Amino acid sequence: MEHNFATEPGSPSPLGASKVDHGVNFAFHSSADNDVSLVLFAAGEKVPFAHFSLDPELHRTGQVWHITVKNLCSLFDYGIQIGKKLLIDPYAKCLSTSHEWADSFYTEHQPLGRYQAQETPFDWENDTPPLIPFQNLIIYEMHIRGFTEDPSSHVQHPGTFLGMIEKIPHLKELGVNAVELLPVFEFDECENPLTNPQTGKKLLNYWGYSTVNFFSPMKRYATTGEKCTVIEEFKTLVKELHKNGIEVILDVVYNHTAEGNEEGRNFSFRGLDEKTYYILGPHGEYYNYTGCGNTFNCNDPVVSNLIVDSLRYWVTGMHIDGFRFDLASILTRSPEGHPLSDPPVVRRIAEDPLLKNAKLIAEAWDAAGLYQVGSFPSYGRWAEWNGKYRDIVRKFIKGTDGNAGPFATALAGSQDLYNYEGKPYFSINFVTAHDGFSLRDLVSYNFKHNLANGENNQDGANDNESWNCGQEGPTTNAKILMFRQRQMKNFVVALMVSIGTPMMLMGDEYGHTHGGNNNTWCHDGPINAFLWNKLTEEQEHFRFFKSMIALRKSNPLLRRTEFLHPADIDWHGLDAFHADWSGPSRFVAYTLKDPIKENHLYIAFNATPTRPTVHLPPAPAHKKWYRLVDTSLAAPHDYIDDPTHFPPLKVICKMEAYSSIILVAL
Repeated sequence: MEHNFATEPGSPSPLGASKVDHGVNFAFHSSADNDVSLVLFAAGEKVPFAHFSLDPELHRTGQVWHITVKNLCSLFDYGIQIGKKLLIDPYAKCLSTSHEWADSFYTEHQPLGRYQAQETPFDWENDTPPLIPFQNLIIYEMHIRGFTEDPSSHVQHPGTFLGMIEKIPHLKELGVNAVELLPVFEFDECENPLTNPQTGKKLLNYWGYSTVNFFSPMKRYATTGEKCTVIEEFKTLVKELHKNGIEVILDVVYNHTAEGNEEGRNFSFRGLDEKTYYILGPHGEYYNYTGCGNTFNCNDPVVSNLIVDSLRYWVTGMHIDGFRFDLASILTRSPEGHPLSDPPVVRRIAEDPLLKNAKLIAEAWDAAGLYQVGSFPSYGRWAEWNGKYRDIVRKFIKGTDGNAGPFATALAGSQDLYNYEGKPYFSINFVTAHDGFSLRDLVSYNFKHNLANGENNQDGANDNESWNCGQEGPTTNAKILMFRQRQMKNFVVALMVSIGTPMMLMGDEYGHTHGGNNNTWCHDGPINAFLWNKLTEEQEHFRFFKSMIALRKSNPLLRRTEFLHPADIDWHGLDAFHADWSGPSRFVAYTLKDPIKENHLYIAFNATPTRPTVHLPPAPAHKKWYRLVDTSLAAPHDYIDDPTHFPPLKVICKMEAYSSIILVAL
């Protein structure tokens, strides 16, 4: 193609498109030996305005191709062409995709990188990271679109980064100080081929665990597709969250890409160098340790460089505070797929100086049976989603025998799992997350109800450790509804008093239901959206939730940096100082001792259908036990803001069925 742009051989570093004097340098990795080109388009156009064939003698250093093009306009799209395949630059900071949700752009177009020479730097207004210590975090797992897409949100820009800003006051009122955002890297929400058999509506990839590019924020979360506005809007969100003392943790998916298996799409990595980017079998087949068609070859030097460069970009360029790594056990697999005891990429991330202050959280398992909860290589940095905590707490609260001892261990910080690091806050404690039942569904369903997902109810976990309290699904039975409300509060109490780092799920603060669907990855609309009218209706539940968060934040006994020692805690059964860890026991109680003010906390959980008599331990000298929390009581007595307004408790008291209490020595 004819063009009048002067070029130079360019530099192999940095990778991607970068501004240089009077031009733009392009550099990318590919093992291709020839027939490699750079193709330029006016933004949004299908016909290129320039095509540069690269000479391996001039434009290649090792396996990095490069060229500098002079006097380019400040906004254009570009692609890497290998043979006849037009590919996305893996280091592109923005893509040419649409900002209209679910408009099938990916089925009709080949996405390209979009480059914008930013004439006016973004004004961060001296933004600094909150740097909240792990033990002080209250993490709120949430979905950008879901948070404000429902009309009840009444925001100006629903379903977007800017829309979320309008609801920051809710996050502050709730008391969370960190948001963990489901994937915000560019993904194709329309890639799901299935339809909802109940409605005939096309299903989506709503959650976004299918990354197209590891540097580009999701365009459908922007208010406009003009230029690279999505970058500015994402930065604005981060800046506003930081102004309000809230950290931003990204859920990142470096374990696989959107290119699928051998029959999948060819967006970028496959066409550039599939043998480098993916773990392949001896016949070129894609190993599928992720359950998503392919497995990213994370410990190849080229790929580990890409991952670290991506993380650095989000920390330095976007001011991100931390990352939760989806299926992080993939990061420990060798290029042959074998688990490594000292995986290079995991160590590199932990020791990288630019990532020194970033919080690192591993989902320490993969889809091929590699389960590393309690054993993920941490290098003194990595925390873990504690899936064992989730299961144990669910079992005990619903009244499963044989879990009193494990439940006590979980409450005390899962020392059996994390003692090798000596830091209980490496345990990210959670009862619910995006994957699985919501809090209300956990107490309303014994079985998953996933028919709407189009997979004959075969998808999603079968083992949910849930209890419907006597009837499956919706009910008008007052006694069942009472027990469900009580059980939800019991879970909140357990989560907020547990030593470690608590994480809650968006919508649980008002009791959102997915209708028993435990795998809502494919649904847009009310099933996944935050329903702000429901928040208004469920103010009593919301009050209890935020009160428990406030209690945790105000009481250092619940935010320990070290594991409990015998002098810090007394364990009890129905009789003080006589803990019962036997199989049939469903009662756990303990005293957390305050060595300074002696404002001890007595915490007890009764997971039986009976009303046992409880013998309290003596309060410290000159103090008495006052009721702070009792989940068996209706609001506002379930959480008492000033316990001294009520008489102190006697030495012997009754606990209601399926309830929990917190007493404070005053």
